[in-house]
Amino acid sequence: MMGHSHALSGAVVWLGVAPGLVALPTVVAPELATVVGSALTPAELVAGALICAGAAMLPDLDHPSATIAQTFGPVTWALSKAVNVISGGHRHATHSLLFALGLGVGAHFLAQNYPIGRDVIVVLAIGLALRAIGIGVPGKKFTSALVNIGLTAGLFATFLTLGVQYAWLGFAIGIGCLVHVLGDCLTERGCPVLWPIPGKWLLPYDIGFKTGKRFEQNILAPVLSVAVVVLLFLRLGVTSG
Repeated sequence: MMGHSHALSGAVVWLGVAPGLVALPTVVAPELATVVGSALTPAELVAGALICAGAAMLPDLDHPSATIAQTFGPVTWALSKAVNVISGGHRHATHSLLFALGLGVGAHFLAQNYPIGRDVIVVLAIGLALRAIGIGVPGKKFTSALVNIGLTAGLFATFLTLGVQYAWLGFAIGIGCLVHVLGDCLTERGCPVLWPIPGKWLLPYDIGFKTGKRFEQNILAPVLSVAVVVLLFLRLGVTSG
């Protein structure tokens, strides 16, 4: 799948499951409030959608030539190069359940114990989301990076001003990564879902769609875009009400 499809699907899934997550402390156990929060403000709903969209791009940091590797210029490019080497190349370790679980748990640990580390994850996810949906100047890597840095800083500052809490950060990051893996399983190349166990998961009979072709561009992306708008309208209406 292309970057914008991954990001949009991450936002759609977050907007779909977030109300259920924050209901867990009431339905299951009050102690879960430390993991998902005890309430979800409109600002947190939007922040979660954006962060989950960005997290849905994290597995592709194993691809230094991808557009998202230029999100913050040399910083994200160097990070992408490192991830590529450590993970074994594109669509290897980062495209697995283990990676999604590990990043989710790691993000939760940072959110609970290390505010600076938490903020780094939040800023990275916001930047990746903006880049994935096409924020930037075509053909201008440096200018695009500056635009992305400015918008990311503005959004982060806005969430800070609105008092956004990140008890749910681990869920948003883990869900975003998982959505990416599942999305790529629907393509013709599949994913090593159970890495380090060998083998890729993909649809049978070669029915997986081809990345960037007509189905994704003309059908999937528009449907996901409409779904984001509709779910935002419904969720914000319920939250504000």
